[in-house]
Amino acid sequence: MSSNRRPPSVERLLSSLAPDVANEHDRRMVVDAAREVVDVERLRLADTPTADPRAPGDLAADVAARLHDRARAWAAGTMAAINATGVLIHTNLGRSTWPAAAFEAARVAAGAPILLELDAATGRRGRRYRAAEDALVALTGAEDALVTNNNAAAIALAVGLAGRGGGVIVSRGELVEIGGGVRIPEIVRRAGARLIEVGTTNRTRAEDFGAPLAEKRARLVLRVHRSNFRLEGFVEDPDFAAVAALAHEHGAIVVDDLGSGALLDTARFGLPHEPLPAERLAAGADLVMFSGDKLVGGPQAGLVVGRSEL
Repeated sequence: MSSNRRPPSVERLLSSLAPDVANEHDRRMVVDAAREVVDVERLRLADTPTADPRAPGDLAADVAARLHDRARAWAAGTMAAINATGVLIHTNLGRSTWPAAAFEAARVAAGAPILLELDAATGRRGRRYRAAEDALVALTGAEDALVTNNNAAAIALAVGLAGRGGGVIVSRGELVEIGGGVRIPEIVRRAGARLIEVGTTNRTRAEDFGAPLAEKRARLVLRVHRSNFRLEGFVEDPDFAAVAALAHEHGAIVVDDLGSGALLDTARFGLPHEPLPAERLAAGADLVMFSGDKLVGGPQAGLVVGRSEL
């Protein structure tokens, strides 16, 4: 048994590391790993009086292994994968892949100072997403636009327009749960509004909205896209334009959630027609919202277009 019952110092252990190990990682990470290895060795020697101290070279190998394992663990968080799920845009697999133009624009924007929240004309603070919002106005013909961090946030903000305790009408066939456990009734509740259900799960008509609107129990009508399921058989959905006209007759706001949304007529590609934001605005929606990342590719975002005062 050796008379020296102490492990090497951290400095001595660091000097025993191979140059490629010491230079490949951040200095603080290397020092932390060396301290951990020394602490483990100190405990081992204290717990086993008959044990011989390990050579600095062996302990250096432990440091290198710790650093390697940590690097692998961090890399696993962004590990490339093959999407064989059958779901084209899978939220657990990175959502939409970015077009080359999008990540090149992000690279350029991140490489130098830009006018992110500075108005070039006035020199004062501006709106961060103004360039994107101007493009949305041009694409949809809306009066104004707003970018949020995701579409669920856009819905929550819009529902808040009903005000604390205000009524929000939703068809029972549209009280859905979307990704991440986000439920429409819960969004309404958390916004401080009061949910008013109309119609039935499979059949709702425009006239079902009449009573709560005429009685001034509702300040907002919310239409929700059934993105992740469909109803078949004995079903009926209300005519959107008729609902919007009825809501406006009684001074209510009409909010239309298009889910993933579309900016091109999907019927041209042999797919079922998806309502376009411009179509819904023309039909009477005051606000229309849809998903930015699913629709155009890029960072997760919710896009809202509609009346500028809202």
